Amino acid sequence: MTFVRTVPTTPFADQRPGTSGLRKRTRVFQSPHYLENFVQAVLDVAALKPEDTLVVGGDGRYFNREAIQIILRIAAANGVMRAIVGRDGLLSTPAASHLIRKRGSGGIILSASHNPGGRDGDFGIKYNTANGGPATEKFTNAVAARAAELTSFRVADFADIALDEMGTVNGAITVEIVDPVSDYATLMESLFDFTAIRALFASGFRMRFDAMHAITGPYAHQILEERLGAPVGTVIHGTPLPDFGGGHPDPNLTYAHVLVEEMFGSAAPDFGAASDGDGDRNMILGRNFFVTPSDSLAIMAANAALVPGYASGIAGVARSMPTSAAVDRVATALGIPCFETPTGWKFFGNLLDAGRITLCGEESFGTGSNHVREKDGLWAVLFWLNIVAARKQSVEAIVREHWTKFGRNYYTRYDYEEIPIASANSVMARIRSQLLQLPGRMVANRMVVTADDFSYTDPVDNSVSASQGLRVLMHDGARIVYRLSGTGTEGATIRVYIESYEADSACHAMETQQALAPLSSAALELSQLHQLTGREKPTVIT
Repeated sequence: MTFVRTVPTTPFADQRPGTSGLRKRTRVFQSPHYLENFVQAVLDVAALKPEDTLVVGGDGRYFNREAIQIILRIAAANGVMRAIVGRDGLLSTPAASHLIRKRGSGGIILSASHNPGGRDGDFGIKYNTANGGPATEKFTNAVAARAAELTSFRVADFADIALDEMGTVNGAITVEIVDPVSDYATLMESLFDFTAIRALFASGFRMRFDAMHAITGPYAHQILEERLGAPVGTVIHGTPLPDFGGGHPDPNLTYAHVLVEEMFGSAAPDFGAASDGDGDRNMILGRNFFVTPSDSLAIMAANAALVPGYASGIAGVARSMPTSAAVDRVATALGIPCFETPTGWKFFGNLLDAGRITLCGEESFGTGSNHVREKDGLWAVLFWLNIVAARKQSVEAIVREHWTKFGRNYYTRYDYEEIPIASANSVMARIRSQLLQLPGRMVANRMVVTADDFSYTDPVDNSVSASQGLRVLMHDGARIVYRLSGTGTEGATIRVYIESYEADSACHAMETQQALAPLSSAALELSQLHQLTGREKPTVIT
């Protein structure tokens, strides 16, 4: 008989999940009772029944395996009778969402997404509900409240469960170890024209996929190289490592520099792509050409009819508020609704579950659809490959034709990472203090028509999410947006989003930062960001 212990603990007041779960330095999670306390709080709120199945997996970062053993022991002590775990403790976030929807009742996903890993890096944990999506704010608020009052947790004493071989282990909790890739790969094959993509590769089409030593390596090897016939070597950095090979697994122009240098080199492949730590983000590149995430969502919506899984039509689209309005114009042309939500994938969940939208995306390199309830990096790459195979054009040609038809949304984001919280708050306070006076003023030779703190009322359940970002909206569609990001673990990250719309195709060749220079200067002047933080330039520009 398995012995269940009740272990005294001290409440933690800092266990409030953000937009993507609870993220802290790895060493914080390794401190006594920190992870155990949070898992107990999650299970208390989730209130799973004995017949329910808990899906568990993560992106393979440092402490992933140890954390899974802790979760299984606490789950068993709390009456959970069955769990499904990815082999070696691995599951990409979109694959976990699919597995929860297909076979589970909820899931615990271990990841800090695009944050660095390793002993001195970051770790994260979040709970996804039965629909496969991140828990609602109501749920996460309840978890934070429970974590702040816990005085004990329950744990079952049993030996570590071997995670490296598929099969079922019976005991205090029945644990099924599954192939983390197969179910997801089969789902992808049901959505995309694999025959056309195979023919594309057979024609000599060259691609490079950078898995950044993160979770999508095994998925990309099986889908791109084995099922679709891309040459071996198409996938680079394909072995998941606990510290991501010392890299920063964020697929953008700064951190995916190896891929970027190849794609802008003299012998560049036709197509380039990268994904992040847990597999939910993507970057798309053509030869000597970068596709902004905002444009990517718009182009996917405009070409959805070319993709078998979406050929019958899309119900609607949604974007996060900071994401450019490029997809709005596509939605208007298609005669479908377009929703503007706060940042955080959970806000798309209600719209997806209600059938109000089919495609959705965020400017932070995340796109997805109703196939799961998470953004999905490799899915987006396959969507683009399907479009290229159907249209028989280069990535650059597809994007430029889109701009000619719909106009170009020049767009950039400045990230200022690890800013002292007091300094970050002073920047936001300065901007907020000007909101009432800005309408009617000229900023960068444009008239400000609205300046506000974005609030969202969910059209499905009427819940309200306030204080979601400061907006300065101009008469011609140009925008400046300021947000404090919730994905870091040290200090605060200030993000500044700058957008300008250009309808005239004769003006579409201008370089992005040049086109946005007047608005960028105005954004920094309004916020006094450099003066108040001491930073001379952004950490990352995308």
